[in-house]
Amino acid sequence: MVLFGLGGLLYVAILFTNAIAILSEDRFLARIGWTASAEPGFGGARDDASVKARLVNLVSSVRTLMRIPLIVVNTFIIFYEIILG
Repeated sequence: MVLFGLGGLLYVAILFTNAIAILSEDRFLARIGWTASAEPGFGGARDDASVKARLVNLVSSVRTLMRIPLIVVNTFIIFYEIILG
């Protein structure tokens, strides 16, 4: 019974990560002002304390680092669902 809850939680986490990974920076993120601005040089002022800046960094990190692992995980889940349905 516990495994059904953990499986559902795993699916929700994978779907949420997929949703973040496919966000288009030009079409969606720029419209709401969530684009990653240019990094300032040494000694420049950065606004890392705000929640918005942290969310922008999270979205860009997920889009950069999770592409290949998500392809593998999604392929595994597709084959699992086809075989064991």
